Amino acid sequence: MSIILELREKLNLTQEELADKANISVRTIQRIEAGIKPKGFTLEALSNALGVSKNVLLEDKIESNNTNKQLIKYINLSSIILIIIPLGSIVLPLIIMYWKKEINTITKQIISIQILWTLASIILVIASAFLKKWLSLSNQIIPFTILILLVVNLYIILRNTLEIEKNNKLHISLNFSIL
Repeated sequence: MSIILELREKLNLTQEELADKANISVRTIQRIEAGIKPKGFTLEALSNALGVSKNVLLEDKIESNNTNKQLIKYINLSSIILIIIPLGSIVLPLIIMYWKKEINTITKQIISIQILWTLASIILVIASAFLKKWLSLSNQIIPFTILILLVVNLYIILRNTLEIEKNNKLHISLNFSIL
């Protein structure tokens, strides 16, 4: 959803009303809501009409201050299902995120972390299988590796849940988002 659309709906304006208020065409509003970035006069006019700074209109997404902290914590904690269902740490949070429409940078980060962790875990389990064979290690190395990976993932999930509760952000996060 575009920022212009979010702001317009928050002010209960139609595209026509916003176009009149900003003194620009309805077609321009439609293009901007479809993803075109406003520039020059249009940016200035929309900024004045919506009562926000130009920088807000140029952002990719509005970060609302009224994010549902409890729901975000549930989305994060739903990753624990990994213990029962192998890809559950990705699928269940994704389902909840889209079902409850709680799509923001924190929930995207939660799922990105789980995707990256799942891929890394698969690689580490395969690597431990090769190490077992090459170094003639005990047959217990693979279950031990899986157990350690599960414990570390559990730590990541619980630590992030605590940080969401305290500061409404993630303690362990990525500098990028896969989603």
